[in-house]
Amino acid sequence: MAAALLLDTHALIWWLLDDVSLSPTARAALATPENQVFVSAVSIGEIAIKLSINKLPLPKELDRDLLDVVTATGFTPLPVTLEHAYAIRHLPWHHRDPFDRLLIAQSRVERLTIVTDDRMIRRYSVDVLW
Repeated sequence: MAAALLLDTHALIWWLLDDVSLSPTARAALATPENQVFVSAVSIGEIAIKLSINKLPLPKELDRDLLDVVTATGFTPLPVTLEHAYAIRHLPWHHRDPFDRLLIAQSRVERLTIVTDDRMIRRYSVDVLW
């Protein structure tokens, strides 16, 4: 059965860099054509902020062409909606990271499985794949 997956920011980066940190299970799920993989605008914003403050070393080509590279993956862009933003209000405070909290809210609203290695996200009532 096909899955609907939402990439956490680190999972997106590891996929794009073909990094061994991405688990074999996650890698296989992302490579399965039947699965629909979503990349949130939240992750692109988090990457942009970290790049602007020099907290994320990326190869120059990836930094320069990030949007084109992400588009070329065939993954589905997921914009942030008002419903996503308001859903944060109902989340318990297991996690203080605003980017992760918004990804969790998107996952809940859209009924997506989050692809993440972040153990804190498992404390929420969302499906996690790693």
